[in-house]
Amino acid sequence: MNLVETGSVAVTALPLAEFRAHLRLGTGFGEETLQDTVLEGYLRAALAAVEARISKVLLARGFEMTVTEWSEAGAQVLPRAPVSAVSQVALRDVTGAESVVDVASYRLEADVHWPKLRSVGAGLPSIGSGEAVVGFTAGFGAWADVPADLQQAVLLLAAHYYEYRNETALARGCMPFGVTSLIERFRPLRLGARAGL
Repeated sequence: MNLVETGSVAVTALPLAEFRAHLRLGTGFGEETLQDTVLEGYLRAALAAVEARISKVLLARGFEMTVTEWSEAGAQVLPRAPVSAVSQVALRDVTGAESVVDVASYRLEADVHWPKLRSVGAGLPSIGSGEAVVGFTAGFGAWADVPADLQQAVLLLAAHYYEYRNETALARGCMPFGVTSLIERFRPLRLGARAGL
């Protein structure tokens, strides 16, 4: 399986004002936006770290998944959640030619942790020696749509990165306890290997 982002988070979608307020940066001096480029970098890093830990997308954007075989006969687990829409399913042969699968032959099965592309009929179309390309949109939506505890986790982690930007002694993968406790309930429970992930 290969997963790529087809859209990125726009600067205007990032909670820069909320982050400035969280850091208690000075206001009223006409230089409020002076550090915005630096703050944007820490926010993007914190978003990526939280999303990686919980296998969920916070700010909505597009993804494209490529598989050489379906994870189940009549379904395919989508590797990110929550998924709001499947934009297209196409079959690509070894020459690179694509044929779009009829939208009436599949549906989105929403799930908090493991959303699926589900066949409406007997099964998903045969991939053969090529690959299937699934385009979908994942994420809670805009910043206001992200659950409050995940918003707080992102701001806390971004502030941690900002405050300790020169620290080199922190252990690899270090995440403050406050952040891990806020995101814990969103992490998917993994009891065994899941096909297609």
